Amino acid sequence: MSTTQTSKIEIRKATSSKISSVDFENLSFGAVFTDHLFECDFKNGEWQTPVIKPYAPILMDPSSKVFHYGQAIFEGMKAYKDDNNDVWLFRPDENYKRFNNSAVRMAMPEVPESVFIDGLNELLKIDKDWIQKGNGSSMYIRPFMIATGPGVVANPSDEYKFMILLSPAKSYYSGEVKVIIAEHYSRAANGGIGAAKAAGNYAAQFYPTNLANKDGFQQVIWTDDATHTKLEEAGTMNVFFRINDTLLTAPTSERILDGITRKSLIAMAEKEGLNVEVRPVIVSELVEAAKNGSLKEIFGAGTAAVVSVIKGFSYQDVYYEMTSIENSYASLLKEKLTNLQNKLAEDTFGWTVKVQ
Repeated sequence: MSTTQTSKIEIRKATSSKISSVDFENLSFGAVFTDHLFECDFKNGEWQTPVIKPYAPILMDPSSKVFHYGQAIFEGMKAYKDDNNDVWLFRPDENYKRFNNSAVRMAMPEVPESVFIDGLNELLKIDKDWIQKGNGSSMYIRPFMIATGPGVVANPSDEYKFMILLSPAKSYYSGEVKVIIAEHYSRAANGGIGAAKAAGNYAAQFYPTNLANKDGFQQVIWTDDATHTKLEEAGTMNVFFRINDTLLTAPTSERILDGITRKSLIAMAEKEGLNVEVRPVIVSELVEAAKNGSLKEIFGAGTAAVVSVIKGFSYQDVYYEMTSIENSYASLLKEKLTNLQNKLAEDTFGWTVKVQ
């Protein structure tokens, strides 16, 4: 294993690569990781020297506070390779900003841009061969931070570990997605951490999602915690509804994640001249639209899934099947967005950033 120093990042390269053992045409999302990872520790009130090293397990104290009090946050990003073998990130500034917003909410230290962005760029350059070309292929990027300080006293940790993992990816969801509208369980509450990408948000979803899976549904559309009348998110995605020719989505709040794909789709839809309304969407409104035929589409949006069409929903034990339509907004927006991300179309928004 060779060791070098680049831009204040210590680099320890793997002696061999496992890339030849990977079937890139049959990837399970988030199951395969590249040869290297990025790591930087926060100790004694400051960030230490970052390192890129071979992917391997980490050793931690059993009393590390992440295990006991759940101080853990993460982000989801993607990198794309164009026909010239250049690598591009999609709106990394938004991920960086949201990551630190999550850190502040969870009483964790903010990560400097020189650690987050420079470390990510260097890691992508080292494992560039793992990024496959072609629309539908990407490199999923998982920055995360956990509390590593020892002790079981219930207070914030004084030590943290920030890491970045890379995972080659195809599509996230496959097949039809059917959802059930939550009538009891909530994803988040006012005053809580729903707007942060905190690990506990997702852990709390697992049980009600498992219940939905047993009934033949892939995901849950979450509703507000107080009245369960407002539609908020679908599983791990923001959610859009098309009623007649109007595209609806809920506004961000303390309960709803400020999705980067969400805000990108809104901007693209508006540029295409589509009528977009960002406002509370009521369950009864959706049910009535499904009954009278004005509900044309439902789709989720997120970094992993990009755009995921929802084929039907259940509410109060009644299932409403969606009819496939031509010229759907979901198909239009997904094509526009993925073409932009893969540099197959001009980026008029200035969202793509080349890895240098």
